[in-house]
Amino acid sequence: MHLIKRRYLLVQIAGSETVDERAFMDAVWNAVLRLFGEYGASQTNLILMRHELKPNYAVLRCSHKALGMVKASLASVTQMNGRPVALRVLGVSGTLKGLRRQLPETWL
Repeated sequence: MHLIKRRYLLVQIAGSETVDERAFMDAVWNAVLRLFGEYGASQTNLILMRHELKPNYAVLRCSHKALGMVKASLASVTQMNGRPVALRVLGVSGTLKGLRRQLPETWL
């Protein structure tokens, strides 16, 4: 049995408005598809683990091999719902427990 290594990313959504889960994931998937195509997107195994509106944070899970692709895609997102936005990766970990140690105090 072959285990898939995963990485968890803590992402800050910086913008003037709160962004719902669907708008966030649509923007992320569109960025992945635009930069790496359907084959690249299929390699990411990208999943939204958690999303909080206040403050605007999300936790994503992806394949460890696709970490660079996902980070590049997140950096390329400049708007959601027609509004300017910036996505910043605040932390990366191999486990959710490790990522929790990197969470801002206000999000616990």
